[in-house]
Parts: sequence; structure tokens; C-alpha cells
Amino acid sequence: MRTSVILIVEDEPSIADTLIYALRTEGFKPVHCLTGQTANAAFARDEPDLVILDVGLPDCSGFDWCKALRQHSAVPVLFLTARESEIDRVVGLEIGGDDYVTKPFSPREVTARVRAILRRGPMASTTSPEPGKVTKDVTESTLQINAEKFEAIYCGRRLHLTRYEFRLLRALTTRPGHVLSRDQLMEAGWEDPGSSLDRTVDAHIKTLRAKLREIQPDGEPIQTHRGLGYAWRLEP
Repeated sequence: MRTSVILIVEDEPSIADTLIYALRTEGFKPVHCLTGQTANAAFARDEPDLVILDVGLPDCSGFDWCKALRQHSAVPVLFLTARESEIDRVVGLEIGGDDYVTKPFSPREVTARVRAILRRGPMASTTSPEPGKVTKDVTESTLQINAEKFEAIYCGRRLHLTRYEFRLLRALTTRPGHVLSRDQLMEAGWEDPGSSLDRTVDAHIKTLRAKLREIQPDGEPIQTHRGLGYAWRLEP
């Protein structure tokens, strides 16, 4: 079995050394870079399974680096930063981050989060808001979802979604017209919904809507029901 490669983008050597030791102890193969520029080369060379990314890099913002990465890759990203405010956490999620750990941190917690993210995997099935599993694909005149291929086609064009965006889209579209609460959507999209922030669902719905609008600017298939949750609009 291939050893999972973890790319660490961190400019503080002491923090990087702690992570490298913890990850090696847990059986991972860590690759360390000090800057965003060197991380680009390492990403292309080593094809990591997950990126641990500091926000405050010497040559760029980790947020900007992640946004550029999301243009061509859905590899999981775990932000590691001294920024503790909720808005920074939300921004990290909005731009495609999978998790967010603040400094100081427990190396064991970081490795546990790495394992949890890798277990989910981009092809992981979506849990239904109702008890049990949703296994059927979704097909409407404007949207086709193939769960096995982790693929969503909207108005004839492929949507490039993160794993959480895909899970939320599938949860909404398997029950069109039904309002799903944030708690239900968290259960659908996250294996450990209790560890997520209250605004996590809102952040990912926002990015999902933006990707839908890029294809169909006049469409608004995801409806907000204030105080209740979200629903996928029934087709006329």
C-alpha cells in the first residue's frame, strides 16, 4: 500500500520539525517546504495526498496559495495558523480548506485530523440527512450527479467541487423541494459534524452557489429558508 504523502508548507522550522516527527511516527511520508513557491514545485513532484498549510508564509498568503491550488486540484488542505478569529476560519473554509487548526496545537490532534480527512476521501459516499445511506444518483434536466465518479454536470458543464460541496449538493438534490437544516446538512457532509463551526455549512453553500452561477448566472437553484435551512428548487 502506498504511504500517504503529506506536504507541509510552514516557514517556522521548529513547528515543521514537530509535524514531521509526528507524521513519520504515524506512518506518513512528510515533505516540508518553507515558501509557497517551493511548495508549488513539491506539489507537482511529490503528488501529496494532503497539504498542511500555514496562512502566514514569507512570500504569499496561505489563503491565496490555496485558492490557486483549487483551480486545478481538490487535494485536501488543513490550515495551520496563529489566527484564531472566526472570520479567518470561515475564509479558510470558503476558499476550499478542509480543516483549520490554530497554534499552539497538539501534534497528536493534527495527525488525528489528517487521518480523519484522508479516511473521508474525495470519493466517499454522502450520508443522507435521513437515517441510512443515499445510494442513488441524481438526474434532472439541468443537473446530473454520478456519485461513483464524484462528478456533477450542471447545464451541460462539469462542476469542479470540493468533497464538501459535492456532498452538500447531493444531499440537497436527493430531496428537491425539501428544506434541510444546517444540522442535517452537516450530518450529510461531515463525518464529525460536532467539531465543525456553526457557519461551516453557510460558507460551503456560498462557494457552491458561486460555482453554479459561473455556469448559469441567472439561475438560483439553492433556496435559503431563513431560520430553517436550505432547499434545492424544484424544476417547473
